[in-house]
Amino acid sequence: MKILFITDAFNGMAQRLWIELDRRNHEVQVHIPTATDETISAVKEYGPRLIIAPFLTSKIPKEIYDKYICLIVHPGIKGDRGASSLDWAILQEKKTWGVTILEAAEKMDTGAIWASNEFEVRAVTKAEIYRNEVTQMASIGILQAIENFESADFIPEELDYSNTNIKGKWNPKTTQKDYAFSWDNNAVSIIRKINAADSSPGVLISLFKKKYYAYGAHLEDHIKGKTGEIIAQRNHAICIATIDKAIWLTHLKATNNTAIKLPASICFGNKAAAIIQSELDPFTIVNGNTWQEIRFEEKQGVGYIHFDFYNGAMSTNQCNRLRETIIAAKRKVKLIVLMGGQDVWSNGIHLNVIENANKPADESWENINAIDDLILEIITSTSHYIICALQGNAGAGGVSLALAGDKVIARNGIVLNPHTKNMGLFGSEYWTYLLPKRIGIEKANKFTEECLPWGVSMAKDIGLIDDFHGETIVEFSTFVQQQADSILTLSYFDKLLKAKQFQRRKDEMNKPLENYRQEELMKMKTNFYENNLNYNHKRYCFVHKITDETSDIAENLYSSRRNIYRKRKWESINYKDKNE
Repeated sequence: MKILFITDAFNGMAQRLWIELDRRNHEVQVHIPTATDETISAVKEYGPRLIIAPFLTSKIPKEIYDKYICLIVHPGIKGDRGASSLDWAILQEKKTWGVTILEAAEKMDTGAIWASNEFEVRAVTKAEIYRNEVTQMASIGILQAIENFESADFIPEELDYSNTNIKGKWNPKTTQKDYAFSWDNNAVSIIRKINAADSSPGVLISLFKKKYYAYGAHLEDHIKGKTGEIIAQRNHAICIATIDKAIWLTHLKATNNTAIKLPASICFGNKAAAIIQSELDPFTIVNGNTWQEIRFEEKQGVGYIHFDFYNGAMSTNQCNRLRETIIAAKRKVKLIVLMGGQDVWSNGIHLNVIENANKPADESWENINAIDDLILEIITSTSHYIICALQGNAGAGGVSLALAGDKVIARNGIVLNPHTKNMGLFGSEYWTYLLPKRIGIEKANKFTEECLPWGVSMAKDIGLIDDFHGETIVEFSTFVQQQADSILTLSYFDKLLKAKQFQRRKDEMNKPLENYRQEELMKMKTNFYENNLNYNHKRYCFVHKITDETSDIAENLYSSRRNIYRKRKWESINYKDKNE
């Protein structure tokens, strides 16, 4: 079926739906609207049977929904209306929430209902719920809606508030008044408000007589202090006392027009030096709540390393600390599982920290070398077995980080973007060694040029990952633990390591890792210092969330490469390259 996506951005939600529909052989084109007339022309030119809006903040023109069935993905239960659906669900402490697939109508969110599914609301940020539960339910709902669309007998449910099954209602768009709190409030209620506003717009607070938007709140049970004061800092996060406990804030954003979201203490400049350091190494076991960005736990002889980096961005400092943790963990166990965070695995280098640096090119260089050092540590850990367990999405250098492991397992439904070209970068992270090793040189070059997102089913078929399992974090974590335990208890585990050592020596003789690194870094240095692929402009637009002339890349690429992608799927049946 010919389907048109009308979406404000080709974000994680849109990518997940595109992957699911492409797997089922639907022909999907992506359109990012900039003007009403242009959108109308795009629809007329493409002539879809069905239109889907995965992520759209404006109304679909009447000229379109009068002629086509247009399905809107709304992150709310039946009857819920308004632009701040998830915000209100968190603020009002809803135990369950949902995603409803609605038909476009004159009034926003009032159209007939084509599908609706609910989920339990976890006490996490709005962004995490959106990337996980909402995206998962949207995927299920869109597939149900398409099945209904193709059924001659289906009649969509009209929105009728007299129906007792309709629990939702209209809510206004949230403002800062809805998120406002006092540090005299209890910590849990404050965190709920910060979670509701994360990742946008953030909650407005005052620190050092200056206003900031706050993000990334975590409860602290042990550190005490005077209510409302900054009482500690740790790995650039700050800790603020409340009436009962304390709260860690990992990120802040100043209120001026050019401000970007940054690790909290970086926003204070020299003033941060006066804040007391509260160190906590990854191996310290804490009873109760705290914020531990990198955390090690040992279960039945297996070491699990959790690294919960906000939005998956990895600064120079974070890469170095994670590398040091892996080195220390190797002294404790023979099998290590890199778990990432529950929300995001990794998206590579930290573009916001780079943008904020006095010399972005220098910070880019330091950051790429730090992540290279991290990945090198994993590749060369031949005396240990390392599993990379992807609980959330991975992109750019984060995919290479995962491929450095001996076994790569992903949670069902996550999205992989193993490319950096869209950011004006050739890419390093030993991808020219790791990606061809997995899928062959021809496909590695082809897919990094195409810049297409990968679903886990396709990734497994072609050999990018080894397996995927579980719709939830709990299901996935249980599966990972079973896999790790079964590998560690193999009677031939020592032989497995010897085989790994043999393969590494063989690969090194064929071409040293240092050669791969230097070849990649030579091109990256040109990207950073000569800006030959427009990295500076693309990075600036990304961190400032600016739509520029490259914003139509999704439409141009994801429609024009359709036939190539279908060929890629067919090739996955026999994915070995001729040179293998």
